[in-house]
Formats: sequence, structure tokens, C-alpha cells
Amino acid sequence: MLLSTLSFAFMNALVKYLVNYSTFQLVFFRSLGSLFITYFFLKSRKIPQWGTHKKLLIYRGIVGVTSMVLFFWGVHYISIGSAVTLRYVSPIFAGILAVFFLAEVIKPLQWLFFVMAFSGVFLIKSYDPSGSNFGVFLVLLAAFFSAVVYILISKIGNQEHPVVVVHFFMLIATAVGGVGSLFFWISPSLDDFLLLSSMGVFGFFGQLFMTKAFQNAEAHMVAPFKYIEVLFTLGFGVLVLGETYDFYQLLGTFLVIFGLVLNVWYKSRNKKNHPKVV
Repeated sequence: MLLSTLSFAFMNALVKYLVNYSTFQLVFFRSLGSLFITYFFLKSRKIPQWGTHKKLLIYRGIVGVTSMVLFFWGVHYISIGSAVTLRYVSPIFAGILAVFFLAEVIKPLQWLFFVMAFSGVFLIKSYDPSGSNFGVFLVLLAAFFSAVVYILISKIGNQEHPVVVVHFFMLIATAVGGVGSLFFWISPSLDDFLLLSSMGVFGFFGQLFMTKAFQNAEAHMVAPFKYIEVLFTLGFGVLVLGETYDFYQLLGTFLVIFGLVLNVWYKSRNKKNHPKVV
């Protein structure tokens, strides 16, 4: 998961740097680069690229590209550090979804941790320099769909090769991004073309390592570790993109991460005696 977060952090920085291009164009290049890698990987290993659980793979692809479009769209309006922090409230959404779909239980103390995390969301929303409520809404909606992705990947489990899962996602995302780009195309310079293409490389490895992590561990235990991506992305935002973050934004980021870390600690402590805790 740590390798996944670092790869995604590089990709996040590129998304913000290339924000003058349309959302669909960013989705197209991010997905196309990964699609080439997954296709040749599967072909060289003689692994069937269409998998065996097509319905779940299609659902995962549709939900995944929806989350990607919303996130890239939201980055146009708010800082990349704030966007990544807000998107990764998704484990909270995943926990709530598990209550309804997996009959799991959230303990009262866990609700306190969730409130702590969402108070951090409020601070980020209130003190982001852009002041864009619309951008915050888009990224939170992306976080919800990311939570659905976690549930779907867990359901697929080890029934599919992780590259097959990524391949299906990239195939659907390339199609959606490609069609959307027809209406918003901006011809990139050679330098920008190389940067746009590299998004797919970083995205592929981020997606691959994330998929392998979720296939080999329980979703509620793995998902919070994605918050390390926030720290990497904040660093890129300050050092590479020249973004600035005031005290209240950083406090909000801390509350979000700390609330999730406490939740993981609580679940780990109670797992043996309370196996149904989300």
C-alpha cells in the first residue's frame, strides 16, 4: 500500500500541474497509458484479459471511472492537498456501506472517530484558499464512489488476477475519457504530452499495488493506510506546485488522518472479541 500511495502522489501532482486540460482529457491520458501496460503484461503472461467474473469487473470499472472523473474535476477548483485529503474519507463511507450490505456493526466510539474526521473535512472546506464549495462537493462524491470500489475489490478477492482488475478499469476509463475528450480536446505540447502519458504509468503502479493490497487483506484494515498519500501529496504541492496551506487546513488534515488511524487501532484491538466491528 505504501508503494501505491507514492505512485498516486506523483500522479496527483501531475493532475494539478496539467489542470488547464479538461477533466476528460486527463482521464483519457491517465487511463490510456495504464491500458497499454496492462494489455502487454497480460498478453506476455498469457493471462486472459477478460477475466471470469465480468459483471463484477464491469461494475468496478464503471464505479472507478466515476470516482476518477469527479476527483479530476474537483482538482480544477481546490488545492491538490485538500482534494486528496477529502477524497480519502472514503474508508468512512466504506464502513457505513458495510453496515447496510455486509451486516457489520459500527461501535459508538467509532462514530466519535468519524465525527473527528469530518470535523477535519469542515476545516479544509472552510479554509481552502479557493473557497470552492463545488470543488469540495465533487471530491467528497468521488470519495463515496471510491468506497464502493473498495467493497467491489474485496468481493472480487483473489478470484481474478490483480492486473485483470486494473485492465478492466482502464479499458472502461479510456473509453469514457476518450469520448469526453472529443468535446473538450486541447492539443498538448511535446513536454505536456510526455507528462500526460506518464500519468498512466504512475496510475498503473498505484492501482496495481492498491488492488494487490485489497486482495490480500481486509478492506477496512488496508484502506486507512492510503492516507499516507496525503502527506506525500502535500509535500509535492508545497515543493513542486508552490501551494500554501495555513494552520487550519493542516489541522483539518491532521484530524481526518488521526480520526481514521484511531478507528483502525480500535478495530484491531477489538477484532478478536468483536469480529463484526466495521
